Amino acid sequence: MKQYLEVGKITNTHGIKGEMKLRLLCDGIDYLKQLNTLYFDDRGEKSVKLISARMQKELAIIRLDKIDTIEQAENLKGSMLYCNRDDAVIDDDANYIADLIGCYVVNIDTEEEYGKVVDVLNYGSCDIYDIESWGKHTLIPAISDVVKEINTEYQVIRIKAMKGLFDED
Repeated sequence: MKQYLEVGKITNTHGIKGEMKLRLLCDGIDYLKQLNTLYFDDRGEKSVKLISARMQKELAIIRLDKIDTIEQAENLKGSMLYCNRDDAVIDDDANYIADLIGCYVVNIDTEEEYGKVVDVLNYGSCDIYDIESWGKHTLIPAISDVVKEINTEYQVIRIKAMKGLFDED
């Protein structure tokens, strides 16, 4: 499991006092606000203190420690920010996307393997798992009628396949 997870990408500056616009790659502003420390790398070697975060339209506006001018903020444009998974609290039934990717998807009744999760998409109503097997992609909705069990420790997602979902053309 990855210890340091992407929370967002700095897309631009905001104002002249060092604030920046962040495209969130985490669950939302409440997740981000619970973090005191962010990182500029996925190894946790370059840390920075998060001073403030608020939403403005679809982006977060953040302030980082010791970034007080537009010039300093400008230098960080395009940077990815990470968090230490141990610094965040998530619901017991929630999973990080990074932990879902790579999980094998199997039929809960027959143990038939359908492939691996290669991406998790979301177009509004629910997450959608992109399952790849031998170069073929199948999209499955991450709803309780389909996804019956997720075990990221053993990298297995057990599903009840809907009729026609994995049937051959």
